[in-house]
Amino acid sequence: MRHVIALDVGGTGMKAALIGVDGAVLHRARRATGRERGADAVVETILAFAAELRAHGEEHFGQPASAAGVAVPGIVDAEQGIAAYAANLGWRDVPLRDLLSSRLDGVPVALGHDVRTGGFAEGRIGAGKGADRFLFVALGTGIAGAIGIDGSVEAGAHGFAGEIGHIVVRPGGIPCPCGQRGCLERLSSASAVGQAWAEAGGDPDADAADCAKAVESGDPRAMTVWRNAVDALADGLVTALTLLDPRILIIGGGLAEAGETLFTPLRAAVEQRVTFQKIPAIVPAALGDSAGCLGAGLLARDLIGAGVTDAAERDTTGPGTTSPGTTVPGTTGPIPTDIAPTTPSEVTT
Repeated sequence: MRHVIALDVGGTGMKAALIGVDGAVLHRARRATGRERGADAVVETILAFAAELRAHGEEHFGQPASAAGVAVPGIVDAEQGIAAYAANLGWRDVPLRDLLSSRLDGVPVALGHDVRTGGFAEGRIGAGKGADRFLFVALGTGIAGAIGIDGSVEAGAHGFAGEIGHIVVRPGGIPCPCGQRGCLERLSSASAVGQAWAEAGGDPDADAADCAKAVESGDPRAMTVWRNAVDALADGLVTALTLLDPRILIIGGGLAEAGETLFTPLRAAVEQRVTFQKIPAIVPAALGDSAGCLGAGLLARDLIGAGVTDAAERDTTGPGTTSPGTTVPGTTGPIPTDIAPTTPSEVTT
């Protein structure tokens, strides 16, 4: 059975799947990234995991994978296939696409940035399905975005497009590791909200989810922390929508798990700030922590032009799925969203 390898590399763990050309998820697996062993060991772990997936496909489905897609964090040169830099994995200028292709006996490999790849999936088969212009923003450890245009995601001239977390929304504010002060991700990421609530509430172990629960219970300290984060986020998003004019704005990452505790005040704050701009639909992401792996699968399938088969006829209900007989815009066939999500993955920038 013809299939591809999809691999999503995170700071602590990797999620993978073998996906058939009909869109069926044939096999799922997870591994620890093992970053404590150093960058070289992380690269070897990725290569070994991919080879293991290839062997599994050959043994159980009669042939090795036809292509592979891999999403990684940090700075990525997708065109050259180079993982240029990732602080949380410790690597620089790793020719990961070529290394993977070599380990997989020469099959084509697509390399993508983790957030852009997740956004790619959200735009094609998730919350943005069918939209010609979308902006995906992930609120996790940091904040990063993906700019969707006509079925693809814009990487920018140097691979930095979508770094919305480093828009300065509070000049002279909290220092950011990027060298600026007052960056959006220092105020509105899940980690920033968690830190602010830990300080305000006096519990060093508190996180953003705890803050959201305290907001829902009416705690005035939590409400202040939350309001500050939402206001900063709205400022950053209005800047982005002024520049990009998306039709839909998709919010994902750990902070989005707060649901309407986040979305109701965020929509109101954005509406209060716009003047001439058109307000896009502001919606939660649909694919959870499966987005990166699903996006990697899409990248791999695009390499081989996988066609529509029986999976296109399936009615898989739920957010981000296709209806019977529907082809996903911008692809030659649908990808299912049934890689079971666990907890929302943290996003690093």
